[in-house]
Amino acid sequence: MPHRLTLGLLVWSCSLLVQNCTAQEEDCHCNLSHGRCDESGVCRCDPGWEGPQCEDCVRMPGCVHGSCDQPWQCTCESGWAGRFCDKDIYVCANEQPCQNGATCFTNDMGDYSCFCPEGFHGKHCELKTGPCQRTRSPCKNGGLCEDSNGFASELSCRCLAGFVGPRCEVNVDDCLMRPCANGATCVDGVNRFSCLCPPGFAGRFCTVNEDDCASRPCLNGGRCLDRVNAFQCLCPPGFTGANCEGELWRPGLETRAPAWTSQGWAGGGGAGPLQGNSSQRVTPGSGGRLLKISVKEVVTQQGAGLTEAQLITLLVLGGMTLAVVALTAALVLRGHWRDRCTRCRCEPPRARHTPAEQDCKISFLHDPAPGLEKKRLNTQVI
Repeated sequence: MPHRLTLGLLVWSCSLLVQNCTAQEEDCHCNLSHGRCDESGVCRCDPGWEGPQCEDCVRMPGCVHGSCDQPWQCTCESGWAGRFCDKDIYVCANEQPCQNGATCFTNDMGDYSCFCPEGFHGKHCELKTGPCQRTRSPCKNGGLCEDSNGFASELSCRCLAGFVGPRCEVNVDDCLMRPCANGATCVDGVNRFSCLCPPGFAGRFCTVNEDDCASRPCLNGGRCLDRVNAFQCLCPPGFTGANCEGELWRPGLETRAPAWTSQGWAGGGGAGPLQGNSSQRVTPGSGGRLLKISVKEVVTQQGAGLTEAQLITLLVLGGMTLAVVALTAALVLRGHWRDRCTRCRCEPPRARHTPAEQDCKISFLHDPAPGLEKKRLNTQVI
């Protein structure tokens, strides 16, 4: 019994749907061959059809003077041709495009052409045959020939960038202004140039100095100074060499303070304490400490830090100093001798000495007699 009731309900629902669909078709006025009606009775057209009842075909896109019987057609109207029906078959009569007495011709596709008289050329025979046409564009390197549409007596060439000359035959030397810096070689091109940079420089104009300290070549805490395609290491005391790789301190003497250095930080290294055969000298205020200086040790340890020119300069200055000291001593002794001879009125020795000469002599052995000294004083007073 329940199954029969369910089956009866389904049959009743289907009958109602069929009645509704029949009623909608009777109310819809669409061309059911080109569309359908929706639930509200509005026509929904198939692709290629349009209009209230879907009875109008859609023309091919771009069709100007044409119609269609089926979608995407373009059937040209009378007097028009072409794929889009946009070409006037009577263009020669309606528009007269040909100039300077040229004859106009058309074909079935609606295309036209002009037969130019002598001395004229172009699509519409608008150009006069001038120097450019007669010489077939003599401009070189892509230059444009100009002759005022053939009415100029002589032609001219409009050159592309990088070329000059009457016929654009000369390539401009872009290296004349010397754009490359730092001794770089300039290579000329077509409206361009390139620079071949020397070692140590980079960039389009070779103006960028490459950082030679980028690889950190200085060792042992040395400071690197960038140069042109080179670098300089300022070594801390105790190290030397191009990369501060050489150590000047001797093993076992690291705890002793250095007694003498040549250049220190600014010169790229120093020297350790002086050892070996040395002369000793007690300096005032030193508390009895000895200052040991060895020329041999200085030359041995500092030979690597001094160049040959510096050693020669040091020797020359030392010799000049000794010469100045010797000359000064000679002048002092000479002046002292002159003063002594002036006081005593000294003369060269003779065979016999006069009393006056004997009076000039100073005796340190015994005093003169008291009576003689008194007599001499009285004589001087008179």
